[in-house]
Amino acid sequence: MRIAQKSSLLTGAVLMALGLQAQAQEQITYADHVAQIITDNCVVCHQEGGIGPMQFTSYEQVRPWAPLIQMRVANREMPPYAYDQHIGIQDLQADWRMDQEDIDTIVAWVDQGAPLGDWGDRSHPVPDVRDPEEWNFAEDYGQPDIVVASTPIDIPANGNDMWHSPYNMANNASDRCIQALQVKPQSHAKAVVHHANTSVEALNEDGEYERYGQLNEYAMGKWGEVVPEGVCRTLPENARIRWSIHLYPGGVGPTAQGQIIRDNVVELGIWLHDDGYETVAPYKQDLSLYGIREGYEGGQLIVPPHGTTMTQGFHSFDHPIRLDSFQPHGHLRMNAASLEIFYPESGRTEAVSQISNWSATWHHSHLYEPDVAPLLPAGAVLIIKQWYDNTANNPNNPDPDQWVYGGSRTGDEMSHAWLAITHLDDEGYEALLAEREANDAD
Repeated sequence: MRIAQKSSLLTGAVLMALGLQAQAQEQITYADHVAQIITDNCVVCHQEGGIGPMQFTSYEQVRPWAPLIQMRVANREMPPYAYDQHIGIQDLQADWRMDQEDIDTIVAWVDQGAPLGDWGDRSHPVPDVRDPEEWNFAEDYGQPDIVVASTPIDIPANGNDMWHSPYNMANNASDRCIQALQVKPQSHAKAVVHHANTSVEALNEDGEYERYGQLNEYAMGKWGEVVPEGVCRTLPENARIRWSIHLYPGGVGPTAQGQIIRDNVVELGIWLHDDGYETVAPYKQDLSLYGIREGYEGGQLIVPPHGTTMTQGFHSFDHPIRLDSFQPHGHLRMNAASLEIFYPESGRTEAVSQISNWSATWHHSHLYEPDVAPLLPAGAVLIIKQWYDNTANNPNNPDPDQWVYGGSRTGDEMSHAWLAITHLDDEGYEALLAEREANDAD
């Protein structure tokens, strides 16, 4: 019996060794295996005029950077979409994460010396990417129905943080449901616009403008926001848009220009549903800032020199909701965030999203696929946690000797998350639950 087991183990070991040897002998080349992966995942930023600091549209451009590409891809630092694998919901819209098979291919290619290979009768794949100055959603929805441009402002090459809060009219003649939104800093201003948020004001009964709600949020690197089908985020009639633009002279991140930018303008593109869409979209969606209070001292987030800290906050509703998207926010010391749901009736806590390698240079609104977006009964509790690292081990930390307080400057810290929430009634909640159960049964 022992002899048979030993023979079986030896046979398995031999087969495994032969398999590894065959795999090692298979040559991975740029032409046959890697060019299409780079084109599909990297060229959107790494092209002439793109936000990436180098171009990757040919082998000659890619080859000098092969070791760095391998490291960044293997560590899932590139493409820049920080969202943990295998924790919580993984079905996301506009997910930039690279497939593990493609990561393994790039790693093997570089380990083999990053060979070009033979193109044969083929040519380098042509990237199907948009103009860097084009609207991100133009391919899906056409040009925006409304474009609101902030008033121009000059940004110096260096200096302290700046804020710009102009008003602009949206020029919409009736209430409309929003399909998608994108904030787009013009040209080289992307690295100096820390955030550019918009709120909307509507006329009240006295003919005066008052706050109606948050319209959208933009922070560095953010692609845009899409409102799920079947719900309405409303742009009220004759809306007035108020900007809250935070500017950082000199820029932050690899594309920082370090030069004066004249007449900088930030644009807001709004795609609208057709008139009457609200009749088939009975539930309202809104986007709001959800602050994280526990962990503050005297109302201020404090991270000591060479220290770390953590904040957490709890939010519940007196009606059912669907959580459509999650976007944590912080500055240069923040490095991780998570979202959980606590169900008081059962005592169960459910992990929804976790970001363990968060960076302020790339913000993403993690938009859940509608069929998996969390459905919360009334009374369920959202738990939002964020972590901060003020040590020299944090590569984004400009000065670990400083005390870090809560505030709006780039050198300060913030502790909140942006959540897009569809507000339901009991009937709508039960209908969505039944729909999911039917889909699971199929």
